[in-house]
Amino acid sequence: MPRRTKTAELPEDFEEQIVDTDVGEEMRKSFLEYAYSVIYARALPDARDGLKPVQRRILYTMSDMGLRPDRAHVKSARVVGEVMGKLHPHGDGAIYDALVRMVQHWVMRVPYIDGHGNFGSPDDGPAAMRYSECRLAPPALAMVGSLEENTVDWKPNYDAKESEPVVLPAAIPNLLVNGAAGIAVGMATNMAPHNLIEVVQALRHLIKRPDATLDDLMRFIPGPDLPTGGKIVGLDGIRDAYETGRGAFKMRATTRIDAVTPRRKGIVVTELPYNVGPERVIERIKTLVQSKKLQGIADLKDLTDRERGMQLVIEIKNGFHPEALLEQLFKVTPMEESFNINNVALVDGQPRTLGLKELLEVYLGHRYDVVRRRTEFRLTKASDRLHLVDGLLIAIIDIDEVIQIVRSSDDASIAKERLMGVFDLSDVQAQYILDMQLRRLTKFSRIELEKEKDELQRTIDELRGILADENLLKGIVSDELADVAKAYGTPRKTILLESAGQVVKSAVPLEVADDPCWVLLSSTGLLARTTDAEPLGVEGERAKHDVVLSAVRGTARGQVGVVTSQGRLIRLGVLDMPALPPTANAPNLQGGAPISEFVSLESGERPLCLTTLEPDSPGLAVGTAQGVVKRVVPDHLSNRDSWEIIGLKDGDTVVGATELRTGEEDLVFITNDGQLLRFSASAVRPQGRTAGGMAGIRLTGKALVVFFGAVDGGRDGVVVTVAGSDSALPGTDAGSVKVAPYAEYPPKGRATGGVRCHRFLRGEDLLQLAWAGPAPAKAAAASGAAVELPEPTGKRDGSGVPASQPIAAVSGPLDLA
Repeated sequence: MPRRTKTAELPEDFEEQIVDTDVGEEMRKSFLEYAYSVIYARALPDARDGLKPVQRRILYTMSDMGLRPDRAHVKSARVVGEVMGKLHPHGDGAIYDALVRMVQHWVMRVPYIDGHGNFGSPDDGPAAMRYSECRLAPPALAMVGSLEENTVDWKPNYDAKESEPVVLPAAIPNLLVNGAAGIAVGMATNMAPHNLIEVVQALRHLIKRPDATLDDLMRFIPGPDLPTGGKIVGLDGIRDAYETGRGAFKMRATTRIDAVTPRRKGIVVTELPYNVGPERVIERIKTLVQSKKLQGIADLKDLTDRERGMQLVIEIKNGFHPEALLEQLFKVTPMEESFNINNVALVDGQPRTLGLKELLEVYLGHRYDVVRRRTEFRLTKASDRLHLVDGLLIAIIDIDEVIQIVRSSDDASIAKERLMGVFDLSDVQAQYILDMQLRRLTKFSRIELEKEKDELQRTIDELRGILADENLLKGIVSDELADVAKAYGTPRKTILLESAGQVVKSAVPLEVADDPCWVLLSSTGLLARTTDAEPLGVEGERAKHDVVLSAVRGTARGQVGVVTSQGRLIRLGVLDMPALPPTANAPNLQGGAPISEFVSLESGERPLCLTTLEPDSPGLAVGTAQGVVKRVVPDHLSNRDSWEIIGLKDGDTVVGATELRTGEEDLVFITNDGQLLRFSASAVRPQGRTAGGMAGIRLTGKALVVFFGAVDGGRDGVVVTVAGSDSALPGTDAGSVKVAPYAEYPPKGRATGGVRCHRFLRGEDLLQLAWAGPAPAKAAAASGAAVELPEPTGKRDGSGVPASQPIAAVSGPLDLA
């Protein structure tokens, strides 16, 4: 229920007075006061120490509280309370925000406060000030150093109960090193951070050569050095800013293109532009993808952590050029942004727009004044001490008389007058002797006092020399700057690029064209495609594990099939396979992807060959371990992703499959008991998809087929057989290798036993590996290393020669045109 209030009655002698005020004049006056307050007390930094009032008050207060780097952290709320109560009569939120920014290493090139706790990230805000802790960082000591030596002017605080420095001594050129940003009334400032070492080099050069030009200074400061690294593209805007105080440049993220999965490439972002967080980039990319304005992105992951640092992974869909997509990301996302430089700062209490040389000159003038005032302070202090030492030397000569005078005097004033009269002492000297305790007089010796006097005299002479010689004073400033750069300087983070050159030529389309290519399958089960349709050869450098067992022609957006040992044909998209650049006709499949990334194989199932799915192909020829042969034409193939192409009996597997090119090739069986049979493919009629095939070679005993393939009888070829022992462990018996001309083996009829192709030596009882096809053949060991094959012997039933190491795979030339 509302409470009734009674209005107090006015006194009888009350007289009402109304003052007429012009509203326009009142608004102008109030607005000017507000604008003045914002410009001078809040938004713009001082060109001397590069700090806004709130930043300066925070650093001074923390120094006054003793929160130095070797002390423990204290609650941030305590610091904010001290600053707000004594010096800064504004909201605690503004003070804490300024404190937080001086902690964040992605905002300040040289942070001044060491934070403990959650001080946020480029995307997230900090914890409340009651949860975080802070203390001064080592570079802050250079900003507040020698503050107690009367190096700067002081002024009363808002209620005239405390004093605060008008400006800090600032041994670090903070305005250029850390930059500044602020919005005042009618003006704003936006200054980019720079590298401390480069700025110090420019300052020292300007000290030696005050008439240095802008080009001379830009040899030391070529451009900004942003805390988050990245790249700066285009230097013309930077020169404009250094010359006139206004300019602009583009910031670009640092990226690389990597294989993020065996099947896909991705763009890995390791550095972002200044004041851009990963969440902002992620949100923008998601928006563009959902609106279908950006295509080709499969996934987006933020893997940023303390160990690896910034890492944003943009996974690219197959069929898109990563370089073209990266260029598009630069155009439409914050991965490339502009930075507008506006070098506005307070100089002698007036806001001015400054170029690079003017900024350096204002700072140097401040440091000259600081060092000069510090020298005068130290000179005064040393002179005062020398004066006292002189008095002690006079008094200690006859200390007994000094004590007698003091004891015999009625009061201190009389004792002081008598000391001044007897020993010719000044008022200060006499008072100092009287203020000293008697026990302290015993500690002094004439030798020690004379030594101290000599040291003080040398110090005074040096200080007077500095004040008398401007070059000495400049030398001190230069040396102190060098010490600061050595102590707190770090290498440059941002890369400067002369021009905004395109990442990828505009002629390169975003999507991969449906160009002809080769699809390759290696002996270790790696799949890849080439980027062109040139015939493949065997010349040039080859890598381990890249013996190509099968190569078929295709197109980048087409499909091929892979035949497995279980009699399955699996459809594969060529676009999903990694693209290999041409390497002197010798493809290197180290960049290929395992076939397990594309298909799911059962236990013991392995890929045998690749085949095209073209409707005009003569079809496939398939051979099994039990000597069965079958032809399958494209009309009998299914439109499914996976289907059986032969009905296998129990215990039977497919040992070879090959794509026929003319339908008149020779089909070749080689068994593990050393028999070879060749017959024309025309002797095998095509069968339906589920048929079980027909007899290919007649086997004896427990013999099994180890090779089946198709050979063009009109071309030169060889037969390679590798014999070994059935009782030897795999990979331990190199066995013997034989290479014979293919023409030595006469054709026989289908379903016959063939002819002898290898005569076993002692200890050998079977063929471990065999191959027939065009010469020359390439062989590889299980380790992937190349194995040299002997020259063809010319004997179809001869024995082999010892192999240097076990052979795991054999393949013919890749120019299958």
